[in-house]
Amino acid sequence: MPTKHKIILGSSQQMPEVEDGSVHLMVTSPPYPLIAMWDSLFKADPKISSLWSKLDTTGDSEVVRQIYDAMHENLAKVWVETYRVLVEGGIAAINIGDATRSINRVFQLFPNHSRIIEICEKIGFTTLPYILWKKPTTKPKYKGKGAFLGSGFLPPNAYVTLDCEFILLFRKGKLRKFKVNHAERYESKFTKAQRDEWFSQIWTLKGIRQTMDDLERRTAAYPDEVAERLIRMFSVKGELVLDPFLGSGTTTKVAMKNGRNSIGFELDSSLLPAINRKLEPHIKDNTVLVDILKR
Repeated sequence: MPTKHKIILGSSQQMPEVEDGSVHLMVTSPPYPLIAMWDSLFKADPKISSLWSKLDTTGDSEVVRQIYDAMHENLAKVWVETYRVLVEGGIAAINIGDATRSINRVFQLFPNHSRIIEICEKIGFTTLPYILWKKPTTKPKYKGKGAFLGSGFLPPNAYVTLDCEFILLFRKGKLRKFKVNHAERYESKFTKAQRDEWFSQIWTLKGIRQTMDDLERRTAAYPDEVAERLIRMFSVKGELVLDPFLGSGTTTKVAMKNGRNSIGFELDSSLLPAINRKLEPHIKDNTVLVDILKR
């Protein structure tokens, strides 16, 4: 049977195109709150835009916290919808990085991963052990060059570098149940070597070498290998994978490659050419059916 893939150019804060309890796995990397690269995306929310204007005017550090809260409230609408569309026992995998930023000359950490855990648990998800993705291409910088953040080689004012991102894992409800000798499940099995590597908590994978323009680079949050591992670990051939922040289409591409169906949401329609370029080599011989819808 051909796999089916739907790409919807619109917001994933509401997903009326997706039925309750129809998705088996969600894999995504959302914009990271208080990482400057994603500020403009969040400012599309009038509340967040207004708060940024207030910060620029007043310099009030309390407004920074309000901006941070509002950004996570924005993402939380997607996590609520994800919970609705997942099957019982379905998994949500969220790749997220924490943020460090100097506001009013105060350097601080904004722990995005812990905020998402808090929000998802309130929604009803069960938190599972997460993965630390250590990115060897990430290098700390000191004044734009050098090796670390802080005061040269002198204590005590240097900062630990953020060279890991989180792949948070959540389950909706109880464990999934399968019939004995479920054929597709057995066809989807992985090797012992894959199991031992994939199910360890620390992954060391190179990030994407950025050769794209600024818009595409902003959306290429993880390499194919991250999506491939997650899709093979937590779904079965023929099942439905959701990415509510599709970006340049990595999740859809990997779902095609691994015999899964998929649905992806992308608010920025200007990314459609990048998505088409990524998917085109995998659409052939009528083994893949793709619908692209614009709201």
